[in-house]
Amino acid sequence: METKTDLRSLTIEEIKNEISAMGEKPFRAKQIFDWLHIAQVSDTAEMTNIPKTLREELDRRYRISDIKIAERYVSEKDNTIKYLFELENNIIIESVLMRYSYGNAVCISSQAGCRMGCKFCASTVDGLERNLTAGEMALQIYKIQRDIGERISNVVIMGSGEPLDNYDNLLRFLKIIGDGIGIGQRHITVSTCGLVDKMKELAKSELQITLAVSLHAPNDEIRKKTMPIANRYGIDELISAAREYANKTKRRVTFEYALIKGVNDSRKNAEELAKRLKGGLFHVNLIPVNDVKENNFLRSDEQTIKDFAAVLSARGINTTVRRRLGSDINAACGQLRKRYKDNLPLISAENEPTEE
Repeated sequence: METKTDLRSLTIEEIKNEISAMGEKPFRAKQIFDWLHIAQVSDTAEMTNIPKTLREELDRRYRISDIKIAERYVSEKDNTIKYLFELENNIIIESVLMRYSYGNAVCISSQAGCRMGCKFCASTVDGLERNLTAGEMALQIYKIQRDIGERISNVVIMGSGEPLDNYDNLLRFLKIIGDGIGIGQRHITVSTCGLVDKMKELAKSELQITLAVSLHAPNDEIRKKTMPIANRYGIDELISAAREYANKTKRRVTFEYALIKGVNDSRKNAEELAKRLKGGLFHVNLIPVNDVKENNFLRSDEQTIKDFAAVLSARGINTTVRRRLGSDINAACGQLRKRYKDNLPLISAENEPTEE
């Protein structure tokens, strides 16, 4: 049986085209869109200013996606909230609410699981279940806003999944979230492990989102040990694509660098990284990696992290060390979802996650 198209995953323009083909007036598209993304209804019966005949036709042709909160955990340390959401067919994804002085930010998932295979990431351990629709990506934000009764001002697409591996749904989501609840592109960060072809395509799209690239190594030899994508795209090709993005958009590119004890955290590694990034509109975000026991990776000690940051800064590379949030609620991407699926205790002290 063919699955109906998700009405919540269509842009205003797409809805307008769809209903125009039905012989309906174009202004109905904005009304329908507002019901879905401002009122955030999940049933056409609630669309009180839409004629009954049109609502019945929408029901016949489309479905309206919805998700529900399966679990919710609030950090006693910093008020970070971790959400497990249940999608159709009992698929579980996760999101994180992070509170900052400038407002509320959410880290959302773009896929259920991930197929990129990065060895330090819990999201990829069980592989990819499926892509999320644009509506399901937006719903993570809507549900969190409604739960806390506060506005979300910033979105980070850095939860489970590789956003550029779900490219068409990602672009549709960016359009929907801007037209719907008014989150502008400059308040959205998209993370990638380095799909160079899609990075170049994104650069040509003239969007103003911030691009975050998971680098995690100063050279191909080390990168191939931890990130299978490095076998497809070399580090020079990846950094060149990042330069292209920064030059075309005038937006600074962030390189995420997870420090793994004894793997990529030496002074020599820092010096090599600084040399490769010299002269670019770049920023390095150092991440004390989460211990992933499936892969025997351990976090670098605090002094090593400080020394690594100092080397980069001394060589003119803008550098920060990511603040850990939600360390008491398994807030790092993939951790809580995996424990839930494995029927393990959901809250444990064995990991100290970062804000991902």
